[in-house]
Amino acid sequence: MELSPYQSLAERLNALPDGFPPTEDGAELRLLQFLYTPEEAQLAAQLRLTKETSNEIASRLELDHKTTRDLLKKMSRKGLIAAGKVKGGIGFGLEPFVVGIYEHQAGRIDKELAKRFEDYYQQSFSTALDVKPQFHRVIPVNETVAVDMEVLPFESITSLIDQANAWGVLDCICRKQKALIGEACDHPLEVCMVFNDRPDAFDGNPVIRALDREGAYAVMRTASDAGLVHAIGNKQDGHSYICNCCTCSCGILRGMAEMGVANVVARSPFVATVDEDLCTKCETCSDYCQFDAITYQEIAVIDRNRCVGCGLCAFHCPDEAMTLERRPSEEVLPVPKTISEWRMDRAAARGINMDDVL
Repeated sequence: MELSPYQSLAERLNALPDGFPPTEDGAELRLLQFLYTPEEAQLAAQLRLTKETSNEIASRLELDHKTTRDLLKKMSRKGLIAAGKVKGGIGFGLEPFVVGIYEHQAGRIDKELAKRFEDYYQQSFSTALDVKPQFHRVIPVNETVAVDMEVLPFESITSLIDQANAWGVLDCICRKQKALIGEACDHPLEVCMVFNDRPDAFDGNPVIRALDREGAYAVMRTASDAGLVHAIGNKQDGHSYICNCCTCSCGILRGMAEMGVANVVARSPFVATVDEDLCTKCETCSDYCQFDAITYQEIAVIDRNRCVGCGLCAFHCPDEAMTLERRPSEEVLPVPKTISEWRMDRAAARGINMDDVL
């Protein structure tokens, strides 16, 4: 029996290391039907992770070049596929659903898309969250790490911002989605940070508000003040965004809060520590800990297994009794160097062969 374009695309997305787990009642297909026309879904289902020019795609699939090129451009503008420079021009490729296609819908999401996403999320998304390596890795609030402690560039918000040449901020699609289904949280909305090597990359973007470097720092300060966990892609190189997450709305952290997935994000190489002479047991730190890592005896007590090293407890401690210290080397989780290494590790964990999608 021939698959529908949406079934083909769903299977193709699930063949990626990131995963797009199926549901019993076809919620994933209803989600794709909202985003793609049948023609778009049929073409996307035949794309590869490795970007190809429109001419290469049309030739490989034996399609008319102009029709194929126009459809690819339309899909890339809608955030349904990836696009970027390759040898020979602009290349187009398959994009994972998360992190990828869904996040690109921040300017398009409405009540219907929010409803369809929630239906899919509740049924099946925890399956993708429970695979290692995780999608995201926590990065600490800079001020909570001692100035004399070695911090590698991929462990530092300051380094990530300073290395960029363009910065922007946009609304968090997770909080928009929850608000659209009537479950809004009180955390700030415009705190999703993006950055780029190309100067002025976000100028004129209808969804992303361009910033200068100081504006980028201000956004991160707003996120820290609000008690949001800073998270980036779980790799060392090639970063382009910083998410600022909460367990009430974030699609990833909700996996812990609602579905019991213990390690939904990879922890930073740091862990909170308490100065017993300064701790007044005011319980402010536990108010900001989203991972239930703090309990109280005579002073605050840190559960090292639950602490992800975000530093929010230290950032908000009124008595400066909390700081971050580097974990012993045997406790530091390895971080894939590149997205390619992350994909290979995750594909191995899922038992899938990537040859068909590269």
